[in-house]
Amino acid sequence: MSSLDFLSVQDPAIHRIVPAAAKIERVATGFGFTEGPVWTRDGNLLFSDIPNNTIIRWLPSGEVDVFRRPSGYDGSDLPQGTLSGSNGLTLDSMGRVTICEHGNRRVTRLERDGSLTVLSDRFEGKRLNSPNDLLFHSSGDLYFTDPPYGLPHQDEDHRKELKFNGVFRLTTSGKLELLYRDLTRPNGLVFSPDESTLWVGNSDPKRRIYMRFSVTATGQITDGTLFADVTDEPGQGNPDGMKVDREGTLYFTGAGGVRIYQPDGKYLGLIAFPEIPANLHWGDADAQTLYVTARTSVYRIRLNVPGVRPL
Repeated sequence: MSSLDFLSVQDPAIHRIVPAAAKIERVATGFGFTEGPVWTRDGNLLFSDIPNNTIIRWLPSGEVDVFRRPSGYDGSDLPQGTLSGSNGLTLDSMGRVTICEHGNRRVTRLERDGSLTVLSDRFEGKRLNSPNDLLFHSSGDLYFTDPPYGLPHQDEDHRKELKFNGVFRLTTSGKLELLYRDLTRPNGLVFSPDESTLWVGNSDPKRRIYMRFSVTATGQITDGTLFADVTDEPGQGNPDGMKVDREGTLYFTGAGGVRIYQPDGKYLGLIAFPEIPANLHWGDADAQTLYVTARTSVYRIRLNVPGVRPL
């Protein structure tokens, strides 16, 4: 795509973000279902191919290789087609890759020597569902969502031990805390640049919403309010990946593409992609290119405002 026919304008303010000469480029394709992109400190993009149980590495040269396999499930007893691989990826303060593992139902950290550390796999003695997306607070606490997508029958699966699908915080002391349990499919999440606010998307097709929470000084979340409801909006795709730029503008996947909002809830418009986006991340040295995982492919678009990504 080489013209702005991919841009749906709701408010002219979007033109400050999307350049007149912007274009959507497909940088890699041929995967099962792409998710969880993260830009590494050595200048590469990692992303999950969930059904193929693999983390892929894309280099700016265009080269693609396998970074880790298996990425989210070590067994062989799940039905074919189960979303058992890794999903969300992020970096901790030391640049170590931190992984949501669907099939293994846990959050792990990949160490420098290639070994794996399990950060969390149980809440109050019960196995997690299938951690989906995650991000670190500057305090070092890890926030993540836990819907049931990695279970073959989701909420009805006999393996499911928790009666809810939660938003969690893993503190630096190793304590896992349940922050919120009233979303049917908690998925993407993102902090405001000053970390005073947390947004969480709900990827239930019957209730496609984005929630907003205040973050307390102790890391809890309060005052949950509806930020946007796209249940009846045209376009495929449920609320999923979420990112923010340095000015506080929000980029949410769902209902037609990447939806752009101001932090006060004003909807600016939509960037549509050739495939349905699932997640997104800021890449390149200046964090000004938005890389988007969309079904079988990865796309990118160069924008005017740099994004916030793990330090």
